[in-house]
Amino acid sequence: MIVMAMQHRVNDYETWKKVFDQFPPTEGGAVFHRVNRRVDDPNNVTIVCGWKSVEAAKAFSGNPDLATKMGEAGVIGAPRIEIYEEVEAVEA
Repeated sequence: MIVMAMQHRVNDYETWKKVFDQFPPTEGGAVFHRVNRRVDDPNNVTIVCGWKSVEAAKAFSGNPDLATKMGEAGVIGAPRIEIYEEVEAVEA
């Protein structure tokens, strides 16, 4: 499993979430996605999503439609995007 984390600040979480729901990673081929907010700053958002390949993750993060939606959603600055290879997953 390939895991991508996308972190960015937004002007307003509720506004951002409405736009996010129009173009979530799962619509772009992700196996799952999770939306997280910092506990001390609800406008600091991190999305974690799983992919079948690095190429699929990169294709989504490089999609011009994603950049357009981020602009519409009020994303502040460039997002921080990191791609990982999952090597272990444990759930209690």
